Amino acid sequence: MATLGQEHDKIEQLQHASPDELEHAAGRERENLEGWIPALATESEIREALEKAFDYRGDVTITRKDGSVVEGYLYDRRTGRTLEDSVVRLIPAPAKGAPAGSAIQRINIAYADVAALRFSGRDTAAGKTFEAWVKKYWEKKAAGEKNIQIVPEKLD
Repeated sequence: MATLGQEHDKIEQLQHASPDELEHAAGRERENLEGWIPALATESEIREALEKAFDYRGDVTITRKDGSVVEGYLYDRRTGRTLEDSVVRLIPAPAKGAPAGSAIQRINIAYADVAALRFSGRDTAAGKTFEAWVKKYWEKKAAGEKNIQIVPEKLD
């Protein structure tokens, strides 16, 4: 358990940090991917775009080469030697009017079948870091609040 002096020192340290400094981890570029439609002309562009889609915390829309379109959360990828051997795994966005608690259907799409990719959903974690959460915690603690709970914002 931290002493009041330690808590005060931590608050002082965090007060001198700008929100931009707290927004992203050291060594990572801040990249706003929301709405981005990458070029998928080469194998390396396809691999790079799908890797970014895996790290993205919002929905993506994939158009397959057969013309079908799938929107959902890309939660896994399996990279192989070729695009045919590599696969992304999606949880499709629920259909409009679908009953709550419907069975989750997972979809596998080979990298070779991807014709287009769009970062279509809101990145739910943009601007939220552990450091920003800690700063809010220490501010509430310094203000004398008890049973501090920092709850996430509601998703749309």
